[in-house]
Amino acid sequence: MTSYVSVILNQVILMLILVVAGFISFKTHIITGEGNKHLSNLLILLVNPVVIFVSYQRDFSPELLAGLGQAFLLSLLGFGIAMAVAYLCLRRSGKYDVAVERFSVIYSNCGFMGIPLVMAMLGTEGVFYLTAVMTAFNLIVWTHGLFLFTGTGQFSIKGLLRALCSPAILAVPVGLLCFLLQWRVPQVLYDALEYVSNMNTPLAMLIAGATVAQTNLLKAFARGRIYYVSFLKLLLVPALIVLALSLFPLPQIVLLTVAVAMASPTATMGTIFAIRYDRNAVYASELFAVTTILSAVSLPLVVFLAERLL
Repeated sequence: MTSYVSVILNQVILMLILVVAGFISFKTHIITGEGNKHLSNLLILLVNPVVIFVSYQRDFSPELLAGLGQAFLLSLLGFGIAMAVAYLCLRRSGKYDVAVERFSVIYSNCGFMGIPLVMAMLGTEGVFYLTAVMTAFNLIVWTHGLFLFTGTGQFSIKGLLRALCSPAILAVPVGLLCFLLQWRVPQVLYDALEYVSNMNTPLAMLIAGATVAQTNLLKAFARGRIYYVSFLKLLLVPALIVLALSLFPLPQIVLLTVAVAMASPTATMGTIFAIRYDRNAVYASELFAVTTILSAVSLPLVVFLAERLL
């Protein structure tokens, strides 16, 4: 059996090259700040939903349906472990924006980065299970995640409903219905959708590179604290989650999908929330940039551990 470590390592190197291409494109004004926003919309509103929908165009089996439910429950467990680490290891103080740090440790880029990683390792079946992780992410980020930034006990029902009505999330019930009823799109349409879904990795990494280019990397890497937060996010939390997952006698593909999704770098939603609620958006973007870069080293290590324990 091909080692998942070699697959993830090759994929991370490939993605890093594309991130550098995005970085250079922004610095040379091939991609502008406004253009990067448009590319992000294209990815989130069109490409990601198509990737998710295509993953459901498969023959029905009770095992696949059970795996979907298992992935959702394991995702909730993973977020619970991440929350425990964030609250225990990151104490409130006037020196650091702990809300930004806790969010960065708890929430991973499970869709943006997770889809190309899982696709490379596990194919469309892995993406099929990843949709359950993404659903859990949206449910929690618009409740607990928002609470971190607002500091109030009032969750954003409007924000949650908006997230649940996003194309990527709506693609889940639509795709699931097609999976359950075995509705298949015509072959010519399926081929067209596959062309669109193949845009996911290059587009996502170009956007990530352009986003990193808007951050002062020298300043970010000069922060000692940022390495501590990155250690929690990229190594400690994924390792604890892998250990917890190893306790469940479930299909390896389900366990690996959840592990890779949780080991992905910090979610871009942290920067969005920080801007919206007047928190330290610069620090949030620095954490995104640094964890994205450092994940090139951490992800193969986590997959190495997961491959042996799961």
